[in-house]
Amino acid sequence: MTLDLALFLLLALIAIASALGMLLSRNAVYSALYLVLNLVTVAVFYLLLGAPFIAMAQVTVYAGAIMVLFLFVIMLLGADAIPGRQSWRTFILPITLSALLALETIYLLVIKARPAGNVLPPEEAINATENLQQLGVALFSDYLLPFEIVSILLLAAMVGAIVLTKKEKGERN
Repeated sequence: MTLDLALFLLLALIAIASALGMLLSRNAVYSALYLVLNLVTVAVFYLLLGAPFIAMAQVTVYAGAIMVLFLFVIMLLGADAIPGRQSWRTFILPITLSALLALETIYLLVIKARPAGNVLPPEEAINATENLQQLGVALFSDYLLPFEIVSILLLAAMVGAIVLTKKEKGERN
């Protein structure tokens, strides 16, 4: 077993454990923190694959800005914990869908995805500053409209979540 493989397996274990912690936690703040750990683990995967810009964007945008926004909304709405105890029947559909997704993933990994060779890191020129500047220019010139549409959709989703979970005055949990 090489060092890269051992590091990959350790990171994969951390990513799976943090994803399960996010899904199974009864407190929304803890779930958000597990998601931050998962996103940072994915960023380390990007670093191992030789994509430092994507890794830093992952940490800055997702683990930083978006998760701070999630925590702000959770704290603002006071929806940090799930009240009461839920019946096991509420978990039948999610468990069934998760099992189907896991089976499909195993099928695709075992049957369809057979690597033809070694995974090599990208060339040094790909991570050069000129390419990143071209990416920024393209994002804010050629792809400005899709970029703004996505930002409006995210804003609408956030406002919708606030409206759906807003409590009226005097209303109990």
